[in-house]
Amino acid sequence: MRHRREVTLLCLCALGAFMAITAAAQTSTYERTYPQSKAAVDKALKTMQGLAGRLPVLDGFAQPGDHPFEHYQRGYYQAAFEVNSAPGGASRVRVSTKVTAWYSDPTGARSGYQLLKSNGRLENDLLDQLGDQLASIPAQPKDHPAPSSAPVASGASSKAIAEQRTISAPSLQLPATNQSFSSLSHGLASSQPPSAPTPEKVAAENSNAALAAEAESLEKILKGMGHPNNLVAVKKSGTAVVSAPSLTAKPQFLANMHDEFELLDFNADWVHVRISGLSRGWIWRNSVEMPEGIPNTAPRPAAPVRSADDLFHVSREEIAMFPGDWEPLRNKNVKIISVQKTDEGAKDAGLDERLEYTKFLLEKSFAEISAKPQELQGVVVIFDSADGGMIAATAAVLQQWSAGTLTDAALWHQCFFDPPETLDSAAASGSK
Repeated sequence: MRHRREVTLLCLCALGAFMAITAAAQTSTYERTYPQSKAAVDKALKTMQGLAGRLPVLDGFAQPGDHPFEHYQRGYYQAAFEVNSAPGGASRVRVSTKVTAWYSDPTGARSGYQLLKSNGRLENDLLDQLGDQLASIPAQPKDHPAPSSAPVASGASSKAIAEQRTISAPSLQLPATNQSFSSLSHGLASSQPPSAPTPEKVAAENSNAALAAEAESLEKILKGMGHPNNLVAVKKSGTAVVSAPSLTAKPQFLANMHDEFELLDFNADWVHVRISGLSRGWIWRNSVEMPEGIPNTAPRPAAPVRSADDLFHVSREEIAMFPGDWEPLRNKNVKIISVQKTDEGAKDAGLDERLEYTKFLLEKSFAEISAKPQELQGVVVIFDSADGGMIAATAAVLQQWSAGTLTDAALWHQCFFDPPETLDSAAASGSK
């Protein structure tokens, strides 16, 4: 009966240890014990680099979750250290990391940043890096007196001398239970006297050299990725991401404020970005924050440019049925504003000037049509000139634009252009 009770007790102890190890693995927390003092460890951590940054890939750094890795992008990690004093002047260091990445779901509403579990590679690399920095620091705690070189009084006994040496010598600290086996083996091996190299030892040294080279390469990658300089950030929710650099291109989706995309190329008006994987898109340049060193808007010629108010004037206003076949305003009453150039002999006005004057008229007319929701369903601006055309917007779109939920670029994608090829070619020529 006693033997059976002891066996049961041992099984319970083993089960408890297994559950503790499993819990530590699930929280992605790792710890090691170093012979240096807590103050020395804190000082070393302040000088360490690579405690946070962007991951080049998720595979190899995070555990597989509910979705494949190819559905994630823009992976980041952030490490947190906890330092506690250990017996004998040593320090116990615990590190944990948070890995986050943007999950792209086929259903856009389900996309967003998600928290992933680290597989331990980042934690072990950081603990190894900390150990390398602490290797040059003496292991003797600051609060213990250093060995005295003064001569011992003649009356002192050999027992007192032994006690003094015992106190001044740093005590051997056993590693924590979840410390990596490689660190323990390294500590034991360093205490053994040197011996003649054997084939096994040479092979182990070569393997360690390869691992050190891989760790150094990874550290360089992480340092380079810590502050990515090839991302653009969306300024405002509702910004259109279109399939081509054209005002008439169909929007692929509307991005939210602070969404980030990898910058592939840009010109005066458009930014070419990577959405995910092989998916690409274009965003109006003044709708994003460009990387450091690149202006958000392209520099314009220094020559004096006349304002849109000087180039155009309203020749006629009327309320009539929409003069076109656009479905949102077909057979509906709209406010029609006819515009002419102030100077008929001046050269053709560019697209930027026409759009700027159109925004002025739409904003001015919105108050009138919002007061008559049953009578007016939209606004039509007609440029009565050789280079002119027609731009139409519904009352619902103008309400969103006025409320700030649509950017200027998104507004144009919700409007009607006639003829579209004239405006498209003008936008293309202005982007060169």
